[in-house]
Amino acid sequence: MYQEPFEIKASLVDENREIPIDAKYSSKYSLLIRFLNGNSYNGGTEFSKLVIRLNGDSFELGQCRILSEPNIDGYTGRLIFTNDIYDLESLMLNNKVVKLQNAFLNLPLILAHKHEIRQSFKNYTANLTYDLNVYKNLFDGLDSEYAGEPEHIRNSLQEAVINTEGRKFMSFLNDKLLELEGIIEGFSKQEHERHGFYFRKQLWSIILSAPFMARTNLKPRGYAGDSEMMTMLYSNDYQGDSTFSKLMHKHPVEHPAAQAVRNRRTVIARMLREMKETWHELASEKLRILSVACGPAREIQDILLSPDDCKKLHFTFLDQDRSALYEAAKMINETEQNLDTKIEAHYLNDSVRTMLATPRLTNEWGQFHFIYSLGLFDYLTPPVASAVFGKLYQLLRPGGEMVLGNFHASNPSKYYMEYWLDWVLYYRKEKDLKNLLRNIPSAKSDVFFDDTGVQIFLHVKKIGND
Repeated sequence: MYQEPFEIKASLVDENREIPIDAKYSSKYSLLIRFLNGNSYNGGTEFSKLVIRLNGDSFELGQCRILSEPNIDGYTGRLIFTNDIYDLESLMLNNKVVKLQNAFLNLPLILAHKHEIRQSFKNYTANLTYDLNVYKNLFDGLDSEYAGEPEHIRNSLQEAVINTEGRKFMSFLNDKLLELEGIIEGFSKQEHERHGFYFRKQLWSIILSAPFMARTNLKPRGYAGDSEMMTMLYSNDYQGDSTFSKLMHKHPVEHPAAQAVRNRRTVIARMLREMKETWHELASEKLRILSVACGPAREIQDILLSPDDCKKLHFTFLDQDRSALYEAAKMINETEQNLDTKIEAHYLNDSVRTMLATPRLTNEWGQFHFIYSLGLFDYLTPPVASAVFGKLYQLLRPGGEMVLGNFHASNPSKYYMEYWLDWVLYYRKEKDLKNLLRNIPSAKSDVFFDDTGVQIFLHVKKIGND
């Protein structure tokens, strides 16, 4: 929320007469006001418009009314809008007039969206919605039956329900996902997008009941796959305020794609341990490691197992999300406390755009013995992926190694992610990752999979200085 308490010069318009006032930001949709030049108006008085002068610009806002409030610091009332409702935070921060009702501008298009949906898909979605609400009512009913029990008894009873009827419900969801795949087989990219949008609108209340599904859909940081989502995947537990919500949360976080995310950690830890033991050229110098789009950096727990590990490694964490870097720093601090030692770590708050726009990136960031990126390439188009790979390869020392992870095109969770979670990725096959090396013939490379077969890795070793 906007916090600055500075005063705003403004005028209220009563018929054709302007009444000067001082105003102060009070909340997103209201202003504190005081009248100037001896003017006074009672609570309930309405005005045709409010004229605000801000940062050299003038803005006219519509009908408004005074609400009486105790006189605090000379402000005698609060001004609210009675027709169009304006986002004052947007006005103060961005000099932009935004109306709360703007969400309705596209209403005709959204309502017409249903006419483009195939009838077989409508039937599937309607039946699924009915079934899920029946399950929800049953699980909610069980919750209410033992709601009055002591907490430890409630937890034990809920665990018993989850392990019996809950697992049957999970099997039901698996069957419905298979049915979905059969219905949407052969859809074009545009049809997938259209039908996924329709699907989520129909099941919105069900989706919001599950913490993980709610976050992937709402995207509070503006993108899917943020560090909090990764933390939920790593935890792989039951979260929610009811048995039903816990089951809806748990189902996607134990799916093959989620397990592949967890597997990435152990893959990187294993490769780094092997490299640490075989890099003979290091004497007193530490092994310099760059984690690109690092997220919460949970793999640190698998990499740094002893104080000796910490003495030999230097980490640089790169992410465009400051919250993710904060979580990575927190992970480093916890590891330092657990091992009673210090870890050399550096944090870069930069984006792919910055990386591509910087001509001599090695002058800015230096070079590294080991570079890894576990999730970034899932979100990059082929041209951008190729350009980013080239930049990262420049940052690699001769003899250094780089590992890039990407979800494989055969991901069995693909349509679950797209339709339920609104989580769309750029999938790649072996040849697509190999193609990133087309301009670097001297590099030594191989492609391998994790145990699920969902996650594919490109492993590159830099032979010379190309």
